[in-house]
Amino acid sequence: MQSIAIDREYGSGGREVARILADRLGIDFYDGDLLAIAARERGLNLGTMKLYDEKGVGSILHDFALLGNAAYGGTINETPFMAYSAMSQLIQDLARRNPCIFLGRCAGHILRNEAHVPYLHVFIYASNMAERIERVRKVDNVEENKIEAYIRKKDNQRRNYNKFFTQETWGERQNYDLMLNTSAFGYEGTAKLILAAME
Repeated sequence: MQSIAIDREYGSGGREVARILADRLGIDFYDGDLLAIAARERGLNLGTMKLYDEKGVGSILHDFALLGNAAYGGTINETPFMAYSAMSQLIQDLARRNPCIFLGRCAGHILRNEAHVPYLHVFIYASNMAERIERVRKVDNVEENKIEAYIRKKDNQRRNYNKFFTQETWGERQNYDLMLNTSAFGYEGTAKLILAAME
């Protein structure tokens, strides 16, 4: 059996699909809990790990602040790289032990270029913005009139994070084995297609 790395648009139900897959395959599923494990195992502060987790990294303002100090004789802030390195090492260790499912955090890039283990890299999206808005309304505590802007913000954070650490374009088809639309197939149907692709 191979591991599965899932990138997903915010509000597309990628986490739900990952849960379904974990249940069907009987394997572990890692998302935000990777932060706590990496912080504990690598001796890093959990708050710092959360600060640099798929947000704030890779934006123009972040990159300017990161490198600006060095331009004036200071040193580059290495904290984002330390946090990413800790996460990367953990993903590699977990995948080498047993097949598992990883949600986001550049796991597909890490498995391909560093862990060298069998895996399927999937991008999950939803073509129906109304469905994405409804999911975010139900799952997250976001004000109704701010949900669409919040979705765009979260997608941009994931895109920037991926580009910053991998130089690859998040959501671009050549970077994935499979791209699936939950608006067309639903969560169960999307999970079934991923399972079929693994056979």
